[in-house]
Amino acid sequence: MKKVIIDTIKNRKWTILLQTIFLGINIYLLTVPPKIIGKIVDMLYNLDENKQNILNSTYYLLGICIVLLIVRIIWKYFETVNVRKSEKEIKINMFRRFLKLKLKDIQNIKNGEIMSYFVKDINEIRSTIYRILNHGIRIIFTFIIATFQMIQDVNIYLTIAVMLPIIVGGYLVVKIKKYVEKSFKRSQEMFTQMSEYVQESTDSIKTTKAYACENDQLKEFIRKNRKVQQSNNTVEIFSNLLKISLNLCFGICYSISLLYGSKLVIDGKITVGELVAFNGYIALFVGPIKWLPQLIARFKRAQISYKRLEKLYELEPEKINQKNKIAKERLDGNINIKNLDFSYPSVIDKALENINIELKKGETLGIIGTIGSGKTTLMNLLTKLYSVPDGKILIDGKDINEIPILTLRNNICYITQDNFLFSSSLKDNISLFKDEYDDSEIEESTQKAIVYEDIQKMPKGINTIIGERGGDLSGGQKQRVAISRAFLKNSRILIFDDTFSALDNKTSEKLIENIRELSKEKTCIIISNKISDVKYSDKIIVLDNGKIVERGTHEELINNNGIYNEFYQQQSTKAESNILA
Repeated sequence: MKKVIIDTIKNRKWTILLQTIFLGINIYLLTVPPKIIGKIVDMLYNLDENKQNILNSTYYLLGICIVLLIVRIIWKYFETVNVRKSEKEIKINMFRRFLKLKLKDIQNIKNGEIMSYFVKDINEIRSTIYRILNHGIRIIFTFIIATFQMIQDVNIYLTIAVMLPIIVGGYLVVKIKKYVEKSFKRSQEMFTQMSEYVQESTDSIKTTKAYACENDQLKEFIRKNRKVQQSNNTVEIFSNLLKISLNLCFGICYSISLLYGSKLVIDGKITVGELVAFNGYIALFVGPIKWLPQLIARFKRAQISYKRLEKLYELEPEKINQKNKIAKERLDGNINIKNLDFSYPSVIDKALENINIELKKGETLGIIGTIGSGKTTLMNLLTKLYSVPDGKILIDGKDINEIPILTLRNNICYITQDNFLFSSSLKDNISLFKDEYDDSEIEESTQKAIVYEDIQKMPKGINTIIGERGGDLSGGQKQRVAISRAFLKNSRILIFDDTFSALDNKTSEKLIENIRELSKEKTCIIISNKISDVKYSDKIIVLDNGKIVERGTHEELINNNGIYNEFYQQQSTKAESNILA
């Protein structure tokens, strides 16, 4: 994360330099009006002789104000550009990093926590960059330039006396900032918990309504929201305590200036105009004094957000960067799995044990088994969504760990069982936002997936925008839209993971026939709990508790009188009952 921030600042170094230069000019110009006003005050004692000088000084003051306005506009322009572009670059880099994370790490991060990263934490870092580039530099420049002017133009002892309360204020800031950090960390935790709850509530809204749990959900949200409010109130209390302490110190500064400064005027060591100018210089410290606690509080918040984001960047990403030419390398699709064992991280029991499969190009493998038998786990290993032991999975005789990830996944079309659809057009969902396919190819894929007629009935056809997660479509429509991707993507290996469960038998049989035609020269794997989906496969395996307990063709497995035959008998009896009914 540190490198990301440094690189972002480096990318904007010239505009940051220009911003700093114009900011310095702005601060210097702010010290000119008090000096001019002080001289005008001294000239008022001899008004008749100094009328023209007073008039000239007034014109000069007006000119300085105009120049100050122009400089401020330029400085603000560079400031806005730097802050917003820095925020954009950090978000893009973080999203790119997130996409490269391994699946096992992503699954350990809750959705609400991820949203908190992108919204609250990045905003805190962006705000801190803004404060440092704005208030931080202004504080430094103001203290250097204004203090120099106060010493040079007025009196060094008066300047030292006025600076003492500011030192005391700095000490108070150091003492109170610890409480600001602690309270803000608590606030972050409460906000994350509420975000996670809102995310879960939106995902489960159908279940909530079905069981009439709206009131219970609301009560829980109110409770979590109250905790967020209380933690935010604590943050504000300590932040305001910082501001009050420094405002008190500022008031003491003015008192010293008026009392000690008046004595210096009486003693003839400074003029009334110089005292007026001196008080004008003090006014320049109003902003920095008020910004200092805010800057420190922001910095402490950013530290907490930085540490949270750093945990994300500490996760090891997948190594998927490779040349485009290599990424498009074609595989034949010969798969050989040898004595494969696999356990999920932090789980003792094996999800897969002693798996042996040999599948040649053009063959179809059917996999059947109960829920939790390891079917999807096996496919996740084949696509390297989880780390695979060396020498256990070979494709075209080559260890899967030696095949670049992009090459592997570009040659595999994996239609997962969740049939995830984006809140976008049907065209984008089928093409997965790739521009390499034309409308005729997409249309042909929908025809083969038997969803073309359904799409034609929609308001804008293939360009119809569907709701979040495809909420506007039926379960069968969502499955067929997802299956369209297999007919569109020219992959050498096709995987259908329980993607026919929401289809009626007639549609499922027609779709299986189209898939058989598609996979004549490709390797195809069909995972299902329905015998009708896998019976035409060249090879069929039965998984149970992570082990292959049966293998063979449809006819061979029926004659074995094993688990496969039990599935067949149960589903045949159910089908006959449905016909009689």
